[in-house]
Amino acid sequence: MIDPQTIAGIIREIAQAEILPRFRRLHQEDIREKRPGDFVTVADLATERRLTERLLDLAPGSVVLGEEAAAADPARFRLLAQDAPVWVIDPVDGTTNFARGQAGFAVILARVERGVVRAGWIYDPLDDVMVTAEAGAGAWSAGARLEVDGEPATERMSGAAYGRTVAGPRAAKALADSGRFAGTRNLGCSALEYIALAFGRAHFSLHSRSLPWDHAAGMLIVAEAGGVVGFLDGTPYDPRTADRAVLAASNRIAWETVRDIVGVLA
Repeated sequence: MIDPQTIAGIIREIAQAEILPRFRRLHQEDIREKRPGDFVTVADLATERRLTERLLDLAPGSVVLGEEAAAADPARFRLLAQDAPVWVIDPVDGTTNFARGQAGFAVILARVERGVVRAGWIYDPLDDVMVTAEAGAGAWSAGARLEVDGEPATERMSGAAYGRTVAGPRAAKALADSGRFAGTRNLGCSALEYIALAFGRAHFSLHSRSLPWDHAAGMLIVAEAGGVVGFLDGTPYDPRTADRAVLAASNRIAWETVRDIVGVLA
């Protein structure tokens, strides 16, 4: 395995060169919609391109599955079914925030081998916070091992929830209205939701889709920080599955309470 700090240095270098200089300096022609409401910017494209080049140079024989490359060619998702190690990139998670000039975006990178997430990195360039994890070796930031909050009382817990329940309400509203949690707050950036969990600042993060560039690294990071992760139906997380609800929580009580309240997401 390549030194995780080497990879972290590459992510930080590219983010500071391609993302930060463009923050709040984008022109109209620098932003477009891949689909209605799904934005991509020149920063996304440049960051993914440079990360792809550096990672392939560093690890010959590996392949790259980037969010933007997959948007252009959905067949690239099949790379996760092959034997070669796969780097999974979300160059700017929280692109909508970034395009609007709002804080709340990050870079996500995961290394997947034969369907198993072996390592993950999340980098918040505005606050210069890097979180890393290797399977079986813990989650780390700035030399400190991270641990989720062990708070057992759900009425003191808060977190994020995206998607709608089968009954109709948004998952965040269903959780807030239940009276069983302190509240919900969606940041519009799954990467930052996972960072909050790993640092003990949040207790759950629920998402209606399991796209690997959004979740592979974060699910590993939370698990390595002592949390509970998986698909909402209770089955283990698998980065090769893109269209199922995923839930990460600080402990089993939080995980099961969220699942009981929202049931199934539409």
